[in-house]
Amino acid sequence: MSDHHKSADTYELSGQVGFNLRRANQRHVAIFAKHVQGLTPTQFAVLARLAELGALSQNKLGRLTAMDSATIKGVVGRLRDKGLVETYPDQSDQRLRLIALTAQGRSNFEVAVGQALQARLETMEHLSPEEIEIFERLLDKLT
Repeated sequence: MSDHHKSADTYELSGQVGFNLRRANQRHVAIFAKHVQGLTPTQFAVLARLAELGALSQNKLGRLTAMDSATIKGVVGRLRDKGLVETYPDQSDQRLRLIALTAQGRSNFEVAVGQALQARLETMEHLSPEEIEIFERLLDKLT
């Protein structure tokens, strides 16, 4: 029996999925920061969704980037302060404000994509191509 599965009443933190996912995420965030200058992973995710889908409401953008309403509001505010996104009223529903990339935001995103791909490669450097495919499929099943 492996160390991670000794018995039902033995709890080892190092064998827990949440702990290991958090450690892997911390490692990835550090690698991302080294490669992608001036953007956090959450800011990059927002730029990526806007580049992919065009202008979105803050609520939909939050859902599509897996961020709660408080988090997406802060991320959008910081990106707006950097001049990377703009907000404007939705023509079909004046209660909604749409968020869109600015020209600078699109330019920054295009530069950051290559950097983010380098961060991905470094994060996955200890896995074979087959392991990466399995790992990503398994992560997708957990979400």
